[in-house]
Amino acid sequence: MSDLTGPAPVSALHGASYDGYVRVAEEPMRAMITLRGDISGTLGKAAKALTSLDVPGQREVTVMTEKAIAWMSPDELLVMLPYADLPDALGTLEQKLSDPMASAVDVSHARAIFSITGPDALVREVVAKLAPVDMAPAQFRPGMFRRTRLAQVPAALWLPAPGRVELICFRSVAEYVFTILCDAAKPGSEAGLFA
Repeated sequence: MSDLTGPAPVSALHGASYDGYVRVAEEPMRAMITLRGDISGTLGKAAKALTSLDVPGQREVTVMTEKAIAWMSPDELLVMLPYADLPDALGTLEQKLSDPMASAVDVSHARAIFSITGPDALVREVVAKLAPVDMAPAQFRPGMFRRTRLAQVPAALWLPAPGRVELICFRSVAEYVFTILCDAAKPGSEAGLFA
C-alpha cells in the first residue's frame, strides 16, 4: 500500500492554464488506480465498491463528479477518485481482490489530467486538430472513452459533459501535451469544423 503521509501531492505543471478560444487547464491530482483481471467478476465488483458506479462497457466511461471508471481494455479498468480517497481505496482493494490473477496499481503520480472547456463545438475542434478521433457530436458523445494519440504521445480522453473534454497523459509528457493543446486553442486558429 502507498505511504500517503508525506507532503501534499504536486501536479506535473502546478495547475497551469491557458485561455485561448477555449480554456486549457491542468486539473488537480486525482487518485488513479489501474485494475487488471476479469472485469466481469471480482475486478468489476471492486471498482463498483470504490465508486458506486456501474462498470462501463467497451470504450466507455462512467462518471459522477470526481469519481469515474474508464474501460481501458478487455482486462483493464482505470478507477479515478479524489486524491484524498486513495489510502482507503487501496485498503479496500487489498481486501476485495482475492483473485491471484487480479492486480491493482496506483498510477496517480505517473499521470496528468487536463481539461478543455468552452463552447462544445470549439472544444471538440481543439481535440480534432491533434487526435485521430472523430469528434463530431454524433460520433463522440458523453460517456464514450478513447485511448488514442495526441500528436506524438499516447493519451485517453472523454467528455464528462458537453463543452468539456478531459484528457489523461503520462506525467512525463505533460508539458508537451499542454503546449500542443494551447497551440491548438490559440485565438485566430479556429477552423469551424463543427460549427
